Amino acid sequence: MSNLARKKIKRKNAPGNRSDLGWEHGVEVGSRQVQCNYCKEIHSGGIYRLKHHLAGTRKNVSACPSVPEKVREKFATLLYAQSEASIKKKRWYTIEEEDDGNDDELVEVQQLHSSKGRGKHIGSMDKFVTKNKQVTMNRVFKKGERDLVIQQIARFFYTSAIPFNCVKNPEFLQMIDMISRFGIGLKPPSYHEIRETCLKKEVDFTQQMLEEYKVEWKKTGCSIMSDGWSDKKRRSICNFLVNSPKGTIFLYSIDTSNISKTAEKVCQMLDEVVDRVGEENVVQLVTDNAANYKLAGEMLMQKRKCLFWTPCAAHCLDLILEDFEKKIKDHKYTIAKGKKITTFIYSRAMLLNWLRDFTKGRELIRPAATRFATSYLTLSCLNEFKGELMAMFSSEQWRCSKFAKTKEGKRIHAIVMDNNGFWRLVVKCLKAAIPLLKVLRLVDSDTPPMGFIYQEMEKAKEEIQKNFNNVQKSYKEIWDIIDDRWEVQLHRPLHAAGYYLNPSIHYDPSFDPGSDIKLGLYTCLQRMVPEVSDRKKIDMQLEKFKQAKGLFGIEAAILARDTKQPAEWWDSYGDDCPELKKFAIRILSLTCSSSGCERNWSAFEMIKQKRAKPLSTKEEIGLENLSSDDEWLAADSVDSEDDSADFNEDNEGDDEVSRVAAKGKSVLVHDVSDEFPENDDGSDDDDSDRPPPGFERVRDFDDYAMDVDTRKDIDDEMRYDNDSD
Repeated sequence: MSNLARKKIKRKNAPGNRSDLGWEHGVEVGSRQVQCNYCKEIHSGGIYRLKHHLAGTRKNVSACPSVPEKVREKFATLLYAQSEASIKKKRWYTIEEEDDGNDDELVEVQQLHSSKGRGKHIGSMDKFVTKNKQVTMNRVFKKGERDLVIQQIARFFYTSAIPFNCVKNPEFLQMIDMISRFGIGLKPPSYHEIRETCLKKEVDFTQQMLEEYKVEWKKTGCSIMSDGWSDKKRRSICNFLVNSPKGTIFLYSIDTSNISKTAEKVCQMLDEVVDRVGEENVVQLVTDNAANYKLAGEMLMQKRKCLFWTPCAAHCLDLILEDFEKKIKDHKYTIAKGKKITTFIYSRAMLLNWLRDFTKGRELIRPAATRFATSYLTLSCLNEFKGELMAMFSSEQWRCSKFAKTKEGKRIHAIVMDNNGFWRLVVKCLKAAIPLLKVLRLVDSDTPPMGFIYQEMEKAKEEIQKNFNNVQKSYKEIWDIIDDRWEVQLHRPLHAAGYYLNPSIHYDPSFDPGSDIKLGLYTCLQRMVPEVSDRKKIDMQLEKFKQAKGLFGIEAAILARDTKQPAEWWDSYGDDCPELKKFAIRILSLTCSSSGCERNWSAFEMIKQKRAKPLSTKEEIGLENLSSDDEWLAADSVDSEDDSADFNEDNEGDDEVSRVAAKGKSVLVHDVSDEFPENDDGSDDDDSDRPPPGFERVRDFDDYAMDVDTRKDIDDEMRYDNDSD
């Protein structure tokens, strides 16, 4: 080997060997630091950064404001040629470089033209340059390849009936990223791996995630929720879930088709769930108010001395509203007429299209997941569209139609145009129901409502009284119905204790707990704190809480009384009273409703029937009619009327309405009005069309809708004499 070959060849940018073109425009002033000859700025990173500085690419370095245009274009062309050569050499490999902490980008060149005294110059580099957006080389050269890949992914979605909104799942994005990082040669998973190997690993992973919840249960306590349902094969399934401030998790389900649901059997099932979760973690069990569940809860409380059975507050409120319908004549007949209107319209496609024309495409009815407050939300939605309905039934289009000549059409027309009868009674019914709908919304929310339900029920009664102008004969019957359910079923020691320990309520000047509140508080104390010494400490610490001493009285605690959630407030400022703090947090973190079980029914029915979405006659059926969240659904060979088992509740809409209405069943409402119509005569009569105080906006209830399968059919020949008042 020659001596020349043995010599070590120096890099072109090594000290003593400055052959790179960039050195003609800069001077080395330190270790890998170069000073620009034009702007005199010093940049680290060596000659590589200087060239990007001169080219104005803004790649990890600022652009030179003083560089001549010819020099700028010279280095821009040079950098582009270098990057293109690298791409051609390794086409399959994506070279990514991080740009100032933003998204990964390839080598990019940004067009920089001064706005002062320079015109635009269009050269060979301009098609790769934008003023406001950096363009990656991968985006330029692989755009066609990406289109093919995306199309194949979309085809997989279409042929597998995968909901479109799955692309929003973070796991989908993570999957795509990991596939791209693996590179060429990834072997897809086999059927066995998906069905067995990976599934077992995922179960183990989920169990590990549950450990985080179990840690939370020890601190805040938890509620066991139970409810039953029937799947499309008519199997009776009982779900068990655990709720805490961290969230609600599904525990397991039992097929109870062959089990007689006696109180003893139900108690046995609940007892097994308590053992699995840990008795020391469970504060309450929440179920519906069926007689067997109620008796089972009482039996379990006798066995387990430290926990409570609590009826579902949402179910109790629903029963109160149903009692209004059953026991108050005005409510019964008004609701019946409201159902006739919606059923009549939605069982006739032509009328439905007319209605959409009058309502600017808005739907009169829209089924949703919950079964609560169904009848009164029907009336609320009808009240919203009162003007549109009256306009439609008085239009020339209606008068010339065949529907106007039928007996049923004439009857519906008379109801809709009865402004002094039907519509007056609609507002009267809503005056009684909407305050309770507000409470229902509270208990059915994700926020722990235990500290608020007692006060909200009292507020609801006061609001009803005010809505009827304090005329006792107008609201007494309503109050009696509420008290029958509230005192017998809903009012529980945990509700009273939550009311007492809620700082936003306790420190209000009007707070005056009666004997029933204190009795509930000390009942909870006795059951939840078995040690006598701890109970004595908590009793003493309650005095400190009442007088706002220590941390309870500092400025931060005072300001946070109405802003923080009650349990969070105790966690922040209850350290002076550790035993009382733990006791309060375990109560104020509780839910009041088991409706979370119903929202999880659908997890057991992964496939549902393919249904057609009704379209207006002005629309053509095509891909443009599908929103980004619509699902393409696989057909199911099993017919069922149990709509509560559908998998994706968010995508249920007009298609379900048409199916229900076609069967002649009562249909239901979802949207409610922004405002009630003003009373024409301006009278203060409590039965007028004037909106009751506080009812100007009722959008709070738009998440509720009617469950058509829970409502009984009402005789179509039912009549109401408007003069009966």
